[in-house]
Amino acid sequence: MSHRDDAVAIIHFYATAPYACSYLEGRQARSQVAIPADAIDNGVYSRLVSLGFRRSGNFTYRPYCDDCQACIPVRIPAAQFHANRSQRRAWRQHGNLSCSIQPLVFLEEHYQLYCRYQKSRHEGGGMSDDDPAQYAEFILKSRVASFLVEFREEGVLRMVSLIDRLEDGLSAVYTFFDPDIPGACYGVYGVLWQVELARSQGLPYVYLGYWIGESPKMVYKQRFQPLEKLYNGRWVPFPPGDSGQ
Repeated sequence: MSHRDDAVAIIHFYATAPYACSYLEGRQARSQVAIPADAIDNGVYSRLVSLGFRRSGNFTYRPYCDDCQACIPVRIPAAQFHANRSQRRAWRQHGNLSCSIQPLVFLEEHYQLYCRYQKSRHEGGGMSDDDPAQYAEFILKSRVASFLVEFREEGVLRMVSLIDRLEDGLSAVYTFFDPDIPGACYGVYGVLWQVELARSQGLPYVYLGYWIGESPKMVYKQRFQPLEKLYNGRWVPFPPGDSGQ
């Protein structure tokens, strides 16, 4: 057994009680959580992400729902990715953004942008009223190799991305942006920027979390091609039009 496999072997898993699904109205969800959190270093976490896990603060989890398999883990093979026409347009549109990599520290400017984004895009979704402590718990708590990226336009903060650096790629944990700029494509630009960062660092993949075909907020991920999905324990191509099942 390799050192990595031995480290993963000490991790245990528990299933949460059912809770209201954040993505599909009227559905009940459960998660499988990896414990103990302090045993999940960057190597173990990288392996767990390749098995379909994600991170929220210090909690590493994956969907474990009783009667639903709508959440499909997806990743972009960075070297093979080709932007489509609308993505190239978004790249040019926001080419004047300057970026700066930052540590996980609380900045009031970040928090205020986060609040505006939540209230505009996810009102009533459980995070739209996060106080600074809840924001810090979600965005700033990490036991792995994480960093923030600021995107500014002429000095004005437009977007912040929380990214994890894995052994085989980058994990796009969360992005929030200015919701009040008409016609902006900040989310698309952010994914493209991460693909370029992965390429520049020789990392094979950008993990995008879960694709959910029935959720308008998640279905956009299939537009990044080529894309791979985790299916029956293997990463396989996920072309446009594939239902995910």
